Amino acid sequence: MSGKSFGKTVLGWFVVQEEDEASHEPTGDELIAKYANADPDGTATTTAPPPVELQGELPKAAPGGAGLDFAAVYRAASISDEAQSRVDQAHGLLQTLPAETPREVKKQIVEASLKAFGYPVDSIIEAAAQQIQALEAYIRHGERETQDVLGQGNQRILELTQQIEQVKQVMQQQVMAQQSLTRASNDQKLRVQSVLEFFGQEAVARVVKESPNLVEPK
Repeated sequence: MSGKSFGKTVLGWFVVQEEDEASHEPTGDELIAKYANADPDGTATTTAPPPVELQGELPKAAPGGAGLDFAAVYRAASISDEAQSRVDQAHGLLQTLPAETPREVKKQIVEASLKAFGYPVDSIIEAAAQQIQALEAYIRHGERETQDVLGQGNQRILELTQQIEQVKQVMQQQVMAQQSLTRASNDQKLRVQSVLEFFGQEAVARVVKESPNLVEPK
């Protein structure tokens, strides 16, 4: 498969990835934008319907994808454990052959070994194709769940942003009110101060010192 390597995008029955895609490691924001798949109006679009319906509870993925129970995914697609075992057997046989073995020779060896075990080649091909379908359905199921989480997250961010703006408005209003309070109070102080100035600084100082209701300024 010239110019391409195995990767993420399902194309027909084969998984391929463009070289430039393989060399680019997406950022967190790019991944969120990709899976949010939002329309201009902010609503999230849904992915295409899966090729098969998966039944029952599916294994949850963690960051890194380690430890996924793919056997459970296959069972959710009604692929029997026996069919899974046959595909595993074929894969195991392929892994035991030297890399330099010609493809046709590999094919002959694997087919002969599988027939010896009583595993019809066509049934293994069918089971492997079913597994590809199940995995694609599992990916799309995960995409829908991811879109739901991102949709809820974006809505929460919007709500919090609105709350932040409201808090900022309250803070700004309080600052402006305090400025008005200070100006008005200072104007009133000047009005009252004219009375004190009339009686003189010495008299004011004496009254302040003797009064239990007043505190001498420091």
